[in-house]
Amino acid sequence: MPDTLLDRYQTARTVYRDHRGTCTTCTDASRCPAGQRLFQSFAALQDAYLTRQRSQRP
Repeated sequence: MPDTLLDRYQTARTVYRDHRGTCTTCTDASRCPAGQRLFQSFAALQDAYLTRQRSQRP
């Protein structure tokens, strides 16, 4: 069974949060290359999920 958009969004959030918890380079103002990639993935999935949620509201 394929992951739903919500599952992918939540997984991306968890992966980014875990990275951020251990990375000594990432801050609120800047991210290491891996952190930036993880954050961009999370942000894109979040945007897609929220857009879909808005489109399904009456």
